[in-house]
Amino acid sequence: MKQQTLAMAADQGFEQHRKPTRRDQFLDTMNRIVPWSELCAVIEPYYPRGGNGRPPIGLERMLRIHFLQHWFNLADFACEEALYDSASLRRFAGIDLGREAGPDATTLLKFRHLLEQHHLNEKLFAEVGRVLQGSGMTLKTGTIVDATLIAAPSSTKNAEKARDPEMHQTRKGQQWYFGMKLHIGVDSQSGLAHSAVVTAANVHDKHPLPDLLHGQERRVYGDSAYASQKDLIRGKAPQARDFTNCRTRRLGGEVDEIKRSKNRHKSKIRARVEHVFGVVKRLWGFTKVRYRGLAKNAGRAFTALALANIYLSRHRLMGQVRP
Repeated sequence: MKQQTLAMAADQGFEQHRKPTRRDQFLDTMNRIVPWSELCAVIEPYYPRGGNGRPPIGLERMLRIHFLQHWFNLADFACEEALYDSASLRRFAGIDLGREAGPDATTLLKFRHLLEQHHLNEKLFAEVGRVLQGSGMTLKTGTIVDATLIAAPSSTKNAEKARDPEMHQTRKGQQWYFGMKLHIGVDSQSGLAHSAVVTAANVHDKHPLPDLLHGQERRVYGDSAYASQKDLIRGKAPQARDFTNCRTRRLGGEVDEIKRSKNRHKSKIRARVEHVFGVVKRLWGFTKVRYRGLAKNAGRAFTALALANIYLSRHRLMGQVRP
């Protein structure tokens, strides 16, 4: 282990009355439960190796910083400045300013482009699922499907004088939205996402439905947008029963109380999908796109879902980590 410099020692404890913050506690938990070696192994074949020039920054450090960007909703330049400003972020990333400078925004940008170029965000999401299944959180026989809107800038005040051509508008209720949709499939018992699809906002929820099922389902839950899709469900999961919510109003405007009661019972299970969206959109701040095009934002979505699965499993994973 390298000897600490005064800069690192100052970060770790010259303040006599300092107490751990919620950020410190969160980062300590993530440091202990994220499967760093398995995730680094996914990226390592594509990561540049040292040659005659300046050696690249360590892969695990870059992955840690990349995750910090997702957890705290930081753009590249904002993350660069946050690493210099926050001792807790530097500790998590393993940066000692007494020995070296932190990576700049261009380095963070290149790392993100590397992940996007080789579709490594999807592979990280799949690897997290594999690790969690190995920890005992296996896929059960029920899947909840749902979709959420991610807003995109609708302004044309830019160099191209146009909106993002891959984003589209859609109507929900009496409100119009412009952006993309994140469709996910969530295990009905563990509440963890096992599949995801990113589309433009005008794509109906039912179209990505087969891609959200793993095929072994016995029950499929969803809101009324997935009603009357038995053929799509059976095409991917032949043994699955349709437990999606039904529309409750009859032609005369009268409410069918029996269907309404059944929908209420189904929604108690279906609500678990909202926990995933709550983490991704409220905790990670992914309510608006940051990049142009679906591919870049899909990469961000897959990484955010992988981190959400880890976060939602944190209590069980912490119980498996030796003190």
